[in-house]
Amino acid sequence: MNRLFLDVHALQTVPPSNLNRDDTGAPKSAVYGGVPRARVSSQAWKRATREYFGDEHLLDPSDLGVRTKKVVELLADRITGLDPALQGPAPLLLAAEVILAATGAKVEVPKRKADAAKDGGDEPAPESKYLMFLSARQLDGLAALAVEGADDIKSFLRERENKIRAKEIADTRHSVDIALFGRMVADSADLNVDAAVQVAHAISVHRVENESDYYTAVDDRNSDAEPGAGMIGTVDFNSATLYRYAALGVRQLAANLGEGLREDEPLTTPVRRAVEAFLHGFLASLPTGKINTFGHHTLPDAVVVKLRTTRPISFAGAFEEPVSGDQGGGHLRGAATRLAEYIPDIERAYGDAESTVSWVLRVGPNTQKLAAVGEDMPSLTALVASVGQAVAEHLEKHV
Repeated sequence: MNRLFLDVHALQTVPPSNLNRDDTGAPKSAVYGGVPRARVSSQAWKRATREYFGDEHLLDPSDLGVRTKKVVELLADRITGLDPALQGPAPLLLAAEVILAATGAKVEVPKRKADAAKDGGDEPAPESKYLMFLSARQLDGLAALAVEGADDIKSFLRERENKIRAKEIADTRHSVDIALFGRMVADSADLNVDAAVQVAHAISVHRVENESDYYTAVDDRNSDAEPGAGMIGTVDFNSATLYRYAALGVRQLAANLGEGLREDEPLTTPVRRAVEAFLHGFLASLPTGKINTFGHHTLPDAVVVKLRTTRPISFAGAFEEPVSGDQGGGHLRGAATRLAEYIPDIERAYGDAESTVSWVLRVGPNTQKLAAVGEDMPSLTALVASVGQAVAEHLEKHV
């Protein structure tokens, strides 16, 4: 029994907000079931989840990675930290050569920064042409390699053994966020990491039309003889009850962590730590688009988690027919009722009751119908611990 997937479903009501904008500044949207829906892209919520790992100390910094074009500058700082005698342009030159050997990515100073330097600015550091995602341990390993070959880095990296070492460092000891969300290295496809997590675009369970807020700002220094606003404008927004979904492949996660597993821990511990961090971070995080304008600080009203050995299953089909709020009570009660009726039907037709474990975390009477869908959890902390334990026990049985 090799397959093991964690399905995470959430209903979350968000008041007037603009969590995730399109190129016109309006909230993103999609047509589903023949009607327009509010939408929050998967990328927006993955970004929020990654930031939550560090901001809320769910994971140690050594278990996280950095995704940046400024990888040379980042690596140069580590090189200087290992050998303070390396100063001036030397750390940047070492970092650039090591990045090239490890990933095949050439780095150069962006034209706009080079032009600015010609006008008297500081000499800028070279950058990669695309975002590079490296773990803290990988950066530390590459920095140590650079210091080792600092006397003649080009000759050092021309040696086959050292070039192999550079690539191995970049392809082992992946951070939790790389293991979860994957990585693409355009110049070295063999360094790509398949994501263990798939995140769906969150969509509203009901029809949504965007609205516009016309606002004015008053100039504090204007006198009574200077009436009118100092600035006027509009901002688009909507409000919605969202259905959110993510699927985590536990076996893929374990394979991605690979040599990142700590020698002093059981094999299941790092995987459990990553699963718990993702579940907590995905549910508690929130995209921050226009948050100072709208203050849309909400948490899920209902969460359903399923650990299954069959393929992942989204319950978005429950909302193909949009939920109506015409009878009063908003959209949450109707969405919870719809989901509570849909889940048993799907599980009866396609699920495996003997191998599937289910949990529910819910708030308030409007989600009461979901209480029977799984084991009722009193808090997010209890849910995360229970799911983590179930994952670890399953892995221990099927190593």
